[in-house]
Amino acid sequence: MSGPDIKIAVATHKPYRMPSDPVYLPIQVGAALHPDLDFGFQKDDEGDNISNRNPFYCELTALWWLWKNCDARYKGLVHYRRHFRTLDRSMSCSSDRFQRIATAGDYKALIKTGAEIVLPKKRNYYIETVYSHYDHTFDGRQFDIAHNVLVHRCPEFVPAWDKLMAGRRAYLYNMFVMRSDLVDKYCTWLFPLLADLENMIDSSSMDAFQARWIGRVAERFLNVWVETKGLNVAELATLSPEPVDWLSKGRGFLAAKFLGKKYERSF
Repeated sequence: MSGPDIKIAVATHKPYRMPSDPVYLPIQVGAALHPDLDFGFQKDDEGDNISNRNPFYCELTALWWLWKNCDARYKGLVHYRRHFRTLDRSMSCSSDRFQRIATAGDYKALIKTGAEIVLPKKRNYYIETVYSHYDHTFDGRQFDIAHNVLVHRCPEFVPAWDKLMAGRRAYLYNMFVMRSDLVDKYCTWLFPLLADLENMIDSSSMDAFQARWIGRVAERFLNVWVETKGLNVAELATLSPEPVDWLSKGRGFLAAKFLGKKYERSF
């Protein structure tokens, strides 16, 4: 398996340093809405695309572009400030955080073990269920509508949704790496569901942060699809090229649960 057999989109809406490994393909998302901006990356408004839906679909416009316009054998999605962490422990303490990002060799090693999909390690909410956490931090009705969409379009996925909502752990960030044929099956399933969601809630009056709710629901849909399909999962830790303000994240989490304060920005 050579390098070009794996291509991982790095969704970004701004100029930013990118991983040096050629397995990564930086994609400028929302390019159709900002024709005046050019970061020197692949734009998501070329070829078959949904670039103009980026305010609602977030990084998934990069996924659509990769799905429709790239013929790599394995495809994946990460973010400009959130990556999979390398398996190479010698790099774990590198002062340059970009040296800690997973390489093509890491993905190939996991694929050789029989992994059908690489996912970030699950987030554990501990004192919250997946549903209650979202209800406290955003709007639980969005999850209720997602449930109803599954009931009407593909009821065989509802048990996995209900299990996820009642549990305390979930795969987040819409990050993954898997075979192209699985990407095709996943995207063919996912995007019609998201179109249904978009038609059921008017996002026009929401601010930019809240309007990204469809992308957030999609994170949970990935869990449901993987669970229902019974895929063999390999997990990788994630990292940010920038230090994470865990104190602010913790305060936001507790304020949402105990004070009813909804999230107003990303942490």
